[in-house]
Amino acid sequence: MHNEAKTILEEILSRMGFSDFSVQQSEDGKRCAVFVNDAPFLSRQVAGFMLDLDTVLRLILKKKNLPFVFVDVNNYRKEREEIIIKLAKAAARKALAEKTNVPLPPMNAYERMIVHTELSLHPELKTESFGEGPNRHVVIRPFQ
Repeated sequence: MHNEAKTILEEILSRMGFSDFSVQQSEDGKRCAVFVNDAPFLSRQVAGFMLDLDTVLRLILKKKNLPFVFVDVNNYRKEREEIIIKLAKAAARKALAEKTNVPLPPMNAYERMIVHTELSLHPELKTESFGEGPNRHVVIRPFQ
């Protein structure tokens, strides 16, 4: 059952007509890295493709009563996480240096969670989410 998500993803990609791809599942089974080499359009549309693939996999796994798995396509999610962490650290430095609140751009729930987690152990900062829907964002505040 550990490789079920990997097998499902391989079948989805194959049925979509891709032939040059690989799927790697993490040791804990909670993440799958998908690498598609025969799709030049992905360089421009990887975010949407990844979210759509993630949704289809989530629905199939739910129907089979299997645990959720995060999908990353061509390292998009990994690179995005690194950018968000750098942005959070830079905003934290600014909040501390200027002793002011620093709002980040709107992010989805997963991305906001990355910011909250990254800065949660910083004793001089507090993070809070504000806004609704697609405008929801994190504000980094120095403790005063």
